[in-house]
Amino acid sequence: MDKIDVLIIGGGISGLASAWWLARSGLSVEVWEANQRPGGKIMSTRQDGYLTERAAAMVLNFRPEVVELVREAGLEPAKTARLPGAEARRYLLHRGRLKALPMRMGAMVASPLWSLRGKLRLLAEPFIFSSGRADETVSEFITRRLGHEVLEKAMEPFIAGTLAGDADQASAAAVLPRLTALERRYGSIAAGVLVNRVLRRRTACTTDTFSFRGGMGTLVETLANTHGINLRTGHTAEELVRQRDGWQATATTEQGQRTVSACHVIVATPAPAAAALVKPSDNELAELLRGISYAGVMIVHTGMARDAIGHPLDGTGFLAPKGESAALTGNLWMSTLFPDRAPPGKILLSSYLGGARAPQVADWDDARLVDETLGTLRPLIDLKADPEMVRIDRHLDALPAYHGAYQARMQAITARLQHIPGLHLEANYRGGVSVRDRLACGHAVANQILGARRWPSVERKRREEAEQSGAKAAYPLGSMDAVIE
Repeated sequence: MDKIDVLIIGGGISGLASAWWLARSGLSVEVWEANQRPGGKIMSTRQDGYLTERAAAMVLNFRPEVVELVREAGLEPAKTARLPGAEARRYLLHRGRLKALPMRMGAMVASPLWSLRGKLRLLAEPFIFSSGRADETVSEFITRRLGHEVLEKAMEPFIAGTLAGDADQASAAAVLPRLTALERRYGSIAAGVLVNRVLRRRTACTTDTFSFRGGMGTLVETLANTHGINLRTGHTAEELVRQRDGWQATATTEQGQRTVSACHVIVATPAPAAAALVKPSDNELAELLRGISYAGVMIVHTGMARDAIGHPLDGTGFLAPKGESAALTGNLWMSTLFPDRAPPGKILLSSYLGGARAPQVADWDDARLVDETLGTLRPLIDLKADPEMVRIDRHLDALPAYHGAYQARMQAITARLQHIPGLHLEANYRGGVSVRDRLACGHAVANQILGARRWPSVERKRREEAEQSGAKAAYPLGSMDAVIE
C-alpha cells in the first residue's frame, strides 16, 4: 500500500489549487479524479473557430495569493486582459431595453435607472442602523441598507446571474461577505468603502480581470501538470477510513481497486459525494453536507457574424432581473471581453439560463433553450440573423445554493472538522464559488496542513536544495507556516 503525505479527492479547481500550493513545498501529493480529465466543470472548447467556456469564463481578482500563483506557475505570459471595449459598460435589462448599470455611488445616484424616491433612499444608507442579525437574506440586507429598488434592479440579477441563487433565500453573510463586513466594522457600506478606498492605495491588491490564451482550460492544464503533483484520473474514491496516524482511502480504477495511506486527506468533491465519504467517520458532518443544495445552470453559446447585430456590444454583457426575464439571467459578450474568442468579423455570446430562479429550465430540450435565448436577445441587441454556431453546456448541479442559515451550517462543519485530525473539506460550498476564491482557499488549506506538524520530506528537500547551492547550514524548522509566502 502506497504511503503519501496528502491525498486530494477531486481534481477540480479546488483540488488542483490545493495540490499546487502543497506540491511547491515538497510534500508528496496525489490527486484522485473520477473523470478522465481534471478541471471539473472548467473546460475550454474550440468549435468552428469559436472558443467557449463550459463554466468559469474569467478571473476577477483582488487577492495577492492569486497573483502569486499565476506568477509562480508560469502563467503570466498566457494571461489575457480584457479588451479595451469591455471596460466601458455593464448593462442591465430594464423595461425591455439594455441600460448601462452604474458601478459607483455617485453615478448610481445620477442614473435614470432609479426613481427620485429610490435615489433618496440610497443616499440615506449611512444613517441606517445595523439589524444585529447574522441570518439576514440578501433581500433583507440590501432592502434595509439600500432600498428595494437597488435590490430589484441590481442585486437580485447579480445573485441570480453570477451565483445562480435566489436573493430571497440566499444568506447575505455568505454571498455578500464584503458588504456585510463593511456594515459590521464601520456601521455603513458607504463609510466602509470610503475608508477602504483610502487604505487600498497602500495595502490592497489591484483588481484585475483576466483569462488565458486558450481559455480557462489553460489554468487547469498548468496546475495539473505541476511537478510534484501525482494526478490519477479514472480514480473514484469509494471508502475513507480513519486510522491512528492518518487515513486510508480506497478508489475504484480501470485496473481494479487501489488503496493508499495518507497523513492528510482533502475532500474536494461536491457536497453529496463528500457526505458519502465522511459518513463512516462522522455522521453529523455528513448530515450537514447533505443539507447543501445545488442549482442548475444551462449555458447557450451562440456565434454569428458581427453585422448580424445592431448593438455596439460595448461592454461585458448584461444581467436580467427576474421581473424582466423569467429564464435568462445574464449574457456575456465573450468576443468583446477577450481576444481570440471568435473568428475575425464574428461575435461570441454566452447566455445563462435557469438557476434557483427558474429550475424548470433544466428539463428543456436543446431546441427550446435556443429558442428562448434568441427570443430574448433579438430585440435587445438588434439580432438580425440566426447564429452560425450553437453550443449548449448543461450543469444540473452547477453551483451550491448559499441559502438559509448558511453561515451557521458552515460554522457547524468547521466545528466538526476540528475533532477529525487530518481531514479537510475544500470545495466551492465553502469560501466562495469563483475561481479567485478557489485558488485563495487552496492556499489557506495548504497553510493549515503545512503548519500542522513537522514534515520530514519538506525539511529533507530544503536541506538538499541548500547543499546543492553550497549552503551547509542546517534548517531548524519550528513551524511550516512560512513555507507558503
